[in-house]
Amino acid sequence: MPAASNRRNIVGVKAETVTNVSSTDFPGHWPGEDHSWNIKHFRRTFRVKFFRNTPLFSQFDLIHTDAAIANTLRRIMIAEVPTLAIESVYVSNNTSIIQDEVLAHRLGLIPLCGDKDALKGLSWYLRGEDSAPREPTDEDTVVLYLKKACERNPDAKKTDTDPDKLYINHNVYASDILFEPAGRQIKSFAHDPVRAANPDILIAKLRPGQEIDLTMHCIKGIGQDHAKFSPVATASYRLLPDIKIKKPIRGKAAERFAACFPKGVIAIRERKDGEKEAVVDNVRNDTVSREVLRHDEFKGIVELGRVRDHFIFSVESTGQFDADEIFLSAVGTLKAKTINLKRDIYKMLRKQALDARRAREAENPDADEEGDAMDTQ
Repeated sequence: MPAASNRRNIVGVKAETVTNVSSTDFPGHWPGEDHSWNIKHFRRTFRVKFFRNTPLFSQFDLIHTDAAIANTLRRIMIAEVPTLAIESVYVSNNTSIIQDEVLAHRLGLIPLCGDKDALKGLSWYLRGEDSAPREPTDEDTVVLYLKKACERNPDAKKTDTDPDKLYINHNVYASDILFEPAGRQIKSFAHDPVRAANPDILIAKLRPGQEIDLTMHCIKGIGQDHAKFSPVATASYRLLPDIKIKKPIRGKAAERFAACFPKGVIAIRERKDGEKEAVVDNVRNDTVSREVLRHDEFKGIVELGRVRDHFIFSVESTGQFDADEIFLSAVGTLKAKTINLKRDIYKMLRKQALDARRAREAENPDADEEGDAMDTQ
């Protein structure tokens, strides 16, 4: 059944209020209807549909699932998909106007990219006792270097005022960060070395006599620990809008009706009699601004809403992994969490059963001995 035709599944959007917010598809709510969760039904109805997929941006729909699942995947994409980022900055020389700690912070927020398999194969950097730093290795740490000094351009004219003509190396960009592999990294990153995902990020501005010389250690982490490890710039979802035209809207009114919505939502079609009529063309473009509800001529003619179990996801990658890969990694993380939860529940139930048996033995040890004797016979 189409989502738009199932009014139970539509969150009503009125001029001042929102109605039908709570879901009702649970056992016992509707007499004579079975709404118990069923894995076969879920597999038959659940769908993932991609509408746009590029390395840096992906838009897809999760259809016929619960808001808890959609929000779980969103939060995992933001905070639990591991990435590589600059963790420690060792400053040998910094005579720029940017303080060392501010410069280190700016460097840490620069997204990095490189060979994806090699990045995923890096081990976690485990600190020593009492969180004390330990010696980094080629298995868990990537080393980057940045060294740049500003000089006057000897060929500049006395009348020049443009810094690009007056100075050499006066802008420090992310592209100036260099990767020096060590150990197994020489082979694993041979075809795709670690570098800034966006080489045009401006790190600092220098003037003659100023220099930046530093070494950076990069490790794996998750956004839950620090935002610099988050693989996404944004990861959000919204419910699919629903627009129902209850009575035909024709003529000049059709044009006024279409003007109440963003471009592409309402189309003007010409009928066989030559009269123009407004029809819903693409509800995905609607922002549910409720502008149409401000006009008295359309009261009672149109109903606005959102489909409760149809989520439109937008994922924007920072560049280390493709946007769709981040979503698949989030699905894998959620699967691992459910497996661990299932295992822990079994452990808890076994422990409870064992504790209950020990309690019975403590209360009536003779009865347990007789039961064991009967079992032996």
